[in-house]
Amino acid sequence: MPVPRVVFPHPKNKTGDLMSKRIMMCSFVVLFFISVSQSAEVALPKKNFNPQALEEMMLGFIAENNLPGASVAVAYQGKVVFAAGFGYSELPSEKNGNRGVPAAPSSLYRIASISKPITSIAIMQLVEKKKLNLTDKVTDIIKFDPFLEGDAKPDLRWKEITIAQLLSHTGGFDRAKSFDAMFKSVQIAKAFNKPAPASKEDVIRYMMGKKLDFNPGERFAYSNLGFCLLGRIIEKVSNQTYNDYVAENIFKPLGINEIKPGKSLASNRHPNEVVYYPPNPSKGNSVFPPYEPVDIAYGTHDHESLDAVGGWIASARSLVQLASSLDDDALTRVLGKEATKVMFSNPKLLKEEKPSPTFYALGWNVRPVENTSKANTWHNGALSGTSTLLVRRHDGYTWAVLFNGSKPSGKDKPTSPSGAIDPLMHKAVDSAEAPAKDETFSKPSRLKRLRPFKD
Repeated sequence: MPVPRVVFPHPKNKTGDLMSKRIMMCSFVVLFFISVSQSAEVALPKKNFNPQALEEMMLGFIAENNLPGASVAVAYQGKVVFAAGFGYSELPSEKNGNRGVPAAPSSLYRIASISKPITSIAIMQLVEKKKLNLTDKVTDIIKFDPFLEGDAKPDLRWKEITIAQLLSHTGGFDRAKSFDAMFKSVQIAKAFNKPAPASKEDVIRYMMGKKLDFNPGERFAYSNLGFCLLGRIIEKVSNQTYNDYVAENIFKPLGINEIKPGKSLASNRHPNEVVYYPPNPSKGNSVFPPYEPVDIAYGTHDHESLDAVGGWIASARSLVQLASSLDDDALTRVLGKEATKVMFSNPKLLKEEKPSPTFYALGWNVRPVENTSKANTWHNGALSGTSTLLVRRHDGYTWAVLFNGSKPSGKDKPTSPSGAIDPLMHKAVDSAEAPAKDETFSKPSRLKRLRPFKD
């Protein structure tokens, strides 16, 4: 494995070459053209991909926002044209001899809510196999008994919730009006008189004993609980654990081995997994025995219980591989074209709001492209110490950007890194003008300030 060149420019230099402005920045760059499908050749991009604008944008973004590191991958028509790590997967410390561990294309990150599109694909597979219908009632499949406290009565509207409504966040749960049950593990375990963390079944039973926040199908309200329910539906119908079903029916057919179930504790961190750096590092009480203060990213929530909600860890390149399998011309698919079309369709709400240029479909955000039948689809994610973005663009480009920091991009712009990077990625990909075709990947030394690295 080649040793990367780590650049340590002077932090106070405000002029000159871009790299001289970067504080302890390092960058691994992979210039290769690998197929993300187990299949024959796919057409080359309309133009060769020159990543200079993308590299410079990422280096600047990380430095200006004081983020530890990131990994980026870009694919075009099913082939990865760029994959790189920027900054550190683990900052210099005594643990690593004050040398740090550079971020790489193979670095694994908690992808948080990008797990939801994965869960959606799994549900749509079961629909495609006629093991489920989107109109099926959730309580007809999951027959948990509601946990009723005091003189509480069951909310009969629970029996109206459909699978489609869970996928589209229209099931009746609004965490802004009540709370996010997925992060109330200690409270829920206490109600059951059990040790924390609460099981996924107990979280669901507890919420089944509460009133819904609105009528199912009435409106949109983002809900982690809804996707926890979807995970249990997958388990009930497939007779497998959620993680096993997804690994066997989605990742394995695509040859993906860089998406894995995440863990709560630092001691269980996977090989190649980054270290997470929340803004203003602080302590919080662990939800695991002995319930002592821990770093907020490691043990203050039960990450394993987030499986279908936000539990996966992944590399950027594995995410573009997965997302590219949904392209119309993908040669290796895990979901048929018709089911994919339904997954990206606009759900009908009982209370129609003003027309919006974007909508949340079944596990994905969608922005139709004006005067075409095409659309951009995407999802982002956030947890303490991580911020993530996955985009499928209508013109054949797909990209993933993963950060191991969740610092807002500025006091005047309290936007997550994934939100702030989104328009910059579109611009950088649009600016990917390249040299002649025979030089793009055969002469990586064209990147004068970066040493190519392929892991």
